[in-house]
Amino acid sequence: MKNKILTIATTAAIFMCGLTSTTLAADSPAQAPRRGHLLRRIAEKLNLTADQKAQIKSVLSGEKDTLAPLLGQLHEARTNLRAAIRAGDANETTVRAASAKVASVEADLAVERMKLYGKIALILTDAQRQQLSEMQQRADEFVDNVIARVGSGLDN
Repeated sequence: MKNKILTIATTAAIFMCGLTSTTLAADSPAQAPRRGHLLRRIAEKLNLTADQKAQIKSVLSGEKDTLAPLLGQLHEARTNLRAAIRAGDANETTVRAASAKVASVEADLAVERMKLYGKIALILTDAQRQQLSEMQQRADEFVDNVIARVGSGLDN
């Protein structure tokens, strides 16, 4: 269940934080061909107009200073959690504290995604919002299937 929520949140963050190929940090030349591929596909599937893309890009640009630090904090918190789990003197207290930090940053990011969705949803048509909902439902089903396969693979 936690993995499903994380995947849904990540999918939503990817969609809401970058329908354009604009990035929050500098990209390496090796990443350039892949940059924004998924987001372009989502934009194509939603059949976004040039005006909608421009409006969404404007909204995202306006939130860049809020999102970039949060995403950095999330990465740092997850890195620290991984280190806490792998530490030679790992214990429940330190792992719970590191996990709570991840949860705290994810909560802050979820609030920002909610605000972004509120702004971007107004740009989308009813049909596009419905299509987005269906895309998210298919992503949920995909994750459910992956979890089921992983679970059945552990039984063997």
